[in-house]
Amino acid sequence: MTIEVAPGTLVVYTDVACAWSTVGLARLYAARERARAQDQLRVEHRLFLLEDVNRFPIPKRYLDAEIPVVGPLAPELGFKPWQQDPSAWPVTVAPANEAVHAAKAQSYAAAEQLDMALRLAFFRDSRCISLHHEILDIASGCDRVDTDALAEALDTGSARGAMMRDYREHRDEVQGSPHFFLPDGSNVHNPGIGLRWEGDPGAGHPVVEDDDPGAYDALVRRALE
Repeated sequence: MTIEVAPGTLVVYTDVACAWSTVGLARLYAARERARAQDQLRVEHRLFLLEDVNRFPIPKRYLDAEIPVVGPLAPELGFKPWQQDPSAWPVTVAPANEAVHAAKAQSYAAAEQLDMALRLAFFRDSRCISLHHEILDIASGCDRVDTDALAEALDTGSARGAMMRDYREHRDEVQGSPHFFLPDGSNVHNPGIGLRWEGDPGAGHPVVEDDDPGAYDALVRRALE
């Protein structure tokens, strides 16, 4: 099934608990700002639910191995190993992803802001973003998000059906998180980064073989053409 992308839009399939996509989105927003295209290029967040793809919750040991590798790629984000008790580790991030999609009903800008705030709350501040009150507290710090409307949307599940339907329909077309789709019909998975795992996932560690942050400047230019 073809993924339709409107002009002036960059669609990204991702999960808020993906460290690689968090770095990728930070680089994308910086590239968009350098191009002075904040008003010309909007980012549409769609779900690639890793816990469903993998059929298990994101293990803490996976991110314990990833953070020392992916964190230095964007030190300004302040990634840290999990600082809270292991029992506070979120067993699911589906509610956080749903919140992003509920915010998208307000505006793409609201979804973009809340998405990054949830990511930093998890990767930098060690907050349990599966909890309803934590999600709303994080949202309250986002000036583009109507927190009362978000709370209502989460209570009624108004965003969940469309979010999951799109995920089910396009899951096989998405290579991983992040995967970007452009208006010209092209797409790219995790731009600029080539990596491999040394050893078994969860027992070994990722190795970045290539890293080209400039890939996002090229991505923005292509999306604007």
